[in-house]
Parts: sequence; structure tokens; C-alpha cells
Amino acid sequence: MTAVSDHASVSAAVPDDVALTGAADAGAELERRLGDPWDAANPYGFRALLQAEERSELLAPAEEVLTACGFGARLVPAALGGRLTRADELARAVRPVFRRDLALGFGHGITSLFAASAVWAAGSQAQRAHLAGLLCGGGRVAIVHHNLAHGSAVLRGELAARPGRSGGYALSGRKDMVINAERADALVVYARTADAPAPGRGSHSVLLVDPAGLPEGAVRALPRKVTGGMRGCHFSGFDFDGCPVPDDALVGAEGDGVRLALRTFQLNRALIPAAAIASVDTALRGAVRAQLGSGRADFGRHGPLLAGVFADLLACDAFASATLRSLHLLPDSAHLAAAAVKYLVPELLRDDVEALTTVLAADSTDAALPITRALTAKLLRDLPAAGLGHAGTAACQAVIAPQLPLLARTSWFRAAEPPDAVLRPRGELPPLDLGALAVAGGDDFLAAALNATAGRLRDRRDQGAYERTLAAYARGFTAELWALHDRCAALPAGARPDLSSPEWCALVDRYALLSAAGAVLALWERCRDDGTFTGDPAWVLLALSRLAGRLGLDLPEPPEGCVARVLAEVVARLHAGTGYDLHRTPLAEGEDLP
Repeated sequence: MTAVSDHASVSAAVPDDVALTGAADAGAELERRLGDPWDAANPYGFRALLQAEERSELLAPAEEVLTACGFGARLVPAALGGRLTRADELARAVRPVFRRDLALGFGHGITSLFAASAVWAAGSQAQRAHLAGLLCGGGRVAIVHHNLAHGSAVLRGELAARPGRSGGYALSGRKDMVINAERADALVVYARTADAPAPGRGSHSVLLVDPAGLPEGAVRALPRKVTGGMRGCHFSGFDFDGCPVPDDALVGAEGDGVRLALRTFQLNRALIPAAAIASVDTALRGAVRAQLGSGRADFGRHGPLLAGVFADLLACDAFASATLRSLHLLPDSAHLAAAAVKYLVPELLRDDVEALTTVLAADSTDAALPITRALTAKLLRDLPAAGLGHAGTAACQAVIAPQLPLLARTSWFRAAEPPDAVLRPRGELPPLDLGALAVAGGDDFLAAALNATAGRLRDRRDQGAYERTLAAYARGFTAELWALHDRCAALPAGARPDLSSPEWCALVDRYALLSAAGAVLALWERCRDDGTFTGDPAWVLLALSRLAGRLGLDLPEPPEGCVARVLAEVVARLHAGTGYDLHRTPLAEGEDLP
């Protein structure tokens, strides 16, 4: 690897001269400061990150770099003095962290955004200013969820906030698994404030709590628990015993907790899969390096797999990008796409990483192969622990399933095509307003995009082999949407879904796959003439053929030469040091590849 000479010194404060105004600038700055991760001498590289995980710690020098680069300010709205204006830009800005270590991305502070989002959406001016200053200054905020947020027994536990004797609230209950609990400078607590048989409207409220200001004896810090995945992250918890919390700790109105959670989770659900794409980029990059080191220039039987994983990453990026942009432009409808992204993209990413392990099992002269194998094994452990496993899937099923009958009756094949700005991966957006997001209703804009794109492909007469195949694919996906429409429309109005039922799970699964197909087709159509690889139909055909395989659709095979075209781009990007994403992002990589 090429030696890295620019491992910058860092300080604990955010420097005044760090002015990152856009995603490209922010990502480039982090890439430069963190250096080539494959370089064994890099103190922030893969070798150092893996050694830190063996100690069940995050890499402290890397955390210092993130603090010095103003990572916390990226999580604060620009109106409050931070640098957060666009959800899609935030995803791109944090990818340099996630491509090095998923646990570092979570443990250093992206979860602070999940906590602070409720305050950004509904907090008082004083609360918002307090958290903004804290995060811009390098502090952390921890979130103490209620049961609605997850579906795994290990994460359960709930707090109750009852009226205090001298006003305010008395907080009681225990929560064992809170990320950064002992490192947090503020807590955002979802607590039950009204009795109800189950969490629902009015049952929970949000409290902004200063852990340093709590009276001794009213709260007990619980010991750290080292998890199988994301071992470096600090998970511990709290046991509250009538802990007094002042009136001004209440965020929004009493009883707003569930609605605030459903509103702000939309950003989390789309952002984390978008960032995690960069983690799988690393696994693919390592697998390609290993194959180049094996002496097989044509990649042999592994070629279609490597090309397919790359196509999946672009498809996931298209799906996540459209969803993140919809938070700005379609606040009434974004909740559906956000749940679908969180439901499907982690599954695609996990399957791709597992497939890449077969490539890494082969012999190779690549000196970095042991590191690549260790990184891939770590990623397979980290993805479920990051909420990209069953717990996240169940929560998203609970959002999507109840809306399917209504979508079939009122939206599919009826809704207007969304604005182009939702589906293009570039272009200006209005500032993100979390308080404007709806939690139900709206149109299915990705289904509308699928229908509109399929119609235009059908009507084109100047098609080559690739576009004729694309048109056949579009017809196949549209026919499958009609089939889903008929199944969902036949369900009783207001039907309560049984999420343990294979039938309901299959409906959600098919819905998410069709949504992804709509995002991919619509993005390609808008980029077809821009001269970038995004506009090349080859990757779209591969991506759609893989989605069609999951749906069991009988569609034509991609044209001859399709895999070779995509594989050539995979190799070109490796040698150019650019990312396997829609933007071909420049990476800090050495040049002495196999």
C-alpha cells in the first residue's frame, strides 16, 4: 500500500477552519483525514480498527479525528448552527466512517441524531439550542427507547414518568441496553406517562434529561454489556427509582412520544441502510482485490457474483437515495418508503456479504486477504447488532402491512408520478423538516414511478437489446404489482395483519421488492443520458434480474455481455480508488493493487 503521510493531528474541539458545506466536501475531508484504510501503518486503518475490536473498544484516535472534523455538527440542523440541511447529503457525509467500521459509525455518535431528532422536531427553543451546542462541541446524546422501537426481547424494558411530588416527573424503571449510556452528555427518554393496554397515541412522552444533574441515589448506572456484534460500542443502561425530572424536560406535549417516534424514525430507517452500503463496499473491494491476486483476470465463476453484488449496491443506493430525498419533498408519503428501505436493504446487504465469503475462501496472493476476511466476518456480526436484523424487520413489517389494503384501493395505479427531484441522485432540496413528516396516509410514490417508467419504456420504438429487455422487466414488475394489488384489495377493510402469518410476511416482502424496482428503473431513466455509469442499462438489468429472482418472476436473462460490462466497471473503480455507489465517490486508497 502507498504510505499515508497526512495522518493529521487532532484536538478535542471542533476547529473553526473546518467548513464542510456539502456531502462531497464532508466525505472528502473525512477520507483525507482518516487516510488509506488498507495501509498497515495507518493509525486509523483496518488493522488498528480490528485490534481495537479485540479489546472491545472503538478506536480512540479515529474518534478524535471525527470530533475534530465536526462530526457532531453534521447532526445539527443548519438553522441551529450545525451543518445538517439534507438527509441524502448526511448519508454520503458519514459513509467514510461506515466503510471503515460500522461500529464506529454507530458508537461515535450517529445514534445521537436518533436521540436528538425528537428535539429537532418538537423541542422548545431552549432545548434545541442546548442540544445543538452540545453536539457541535463534540458531545453525545443517548436515546432510551420504548418497546415500540424494537422487536427483540433482549432490548425490552420500559420507563414510566409519573407526576412528581413537587412538580415535574418521577422517572422509574430499568433499561439495560442503551448505546453510549455512560458516555452521554444528555438523554432523550421515551417514558410511559399514561396507562394504556399497549403503546399508542397519548401513552408515552419524551423527556430531555441531563444525567449529570440527577440526584445521587435516584438512578443507578448499570454495568456495560459487551455484545457479539459491534463489540466496540458501549452498551449499558440505567435503573431509575423515582428520579425527579423537572417540568421543562418535557419535549413537545405530554403524550406525543409515539407520534414523535414514528415521525423521526423515518430518517433513521432510511439513513442507516444508506450508510451501511459503504460497509459492504469494503467487503466487495476486498473480494475483488483477492480475485485479482488469484491470477484469474476473468474472475472465473466468481465474476457474475461480484458484478451482481455491485449491481445490488447501486440498487440499494438508488432506493435509499429516493427515500431520503422524499423526506424533503414528499413528507406525507415518505414513511412507507422509509420502512421499505429498512426492511429490504439490510437483507440484500447481508446476503451479499455472505456470498462474498465464498470468494474470500479461495487462495490469493493479495497481502490484505487476512484483513479482508476478518473485516467480512466482523461485518456479518455487526449488521444484526446495528438494528439491521430481525428486530428492525419486524418493526418495518408493522408499519407496512396495515397500509397495504388501503394502498391497493386508493394509490396503486392511481397516484401521480412523483417529482423528478425525488428520483434523481443530485439536485437541490429544501431544508429537512422532521416536524412536517406524516406517520400514515399519502401515496405510494415508488409504485407510481414504476408504473410511469414502465409505460414510457413500453411506448419507445428506438430500443436496442438492452432497452428491450428492460421494457420486458418493467412489464413483469408492473404485472406483479397488479397481482399484489388484487391480493391486498381482497383483504377486508381495516384488516388487522397477523405478522406471524407467512401470508402477511410475503405481502410485505413483495411490496418492498417492487418498491426497490421502481426506484432503480426511475433513477436509470433520469440518468440515461448524463454520461455516467448510472445511466448504463447493464447494471440496471443485473439489479432487476436479482430482484426478479427473489420475486420468482419468469423474465428473460440479461443480454450477453451485461455481466462483463458491469465487471469492467467494478475493476476500473477499484484501480481508480472510487466507491461502488451512485456517485463514484473518490476514496483514500493506495495504488499498488494486485
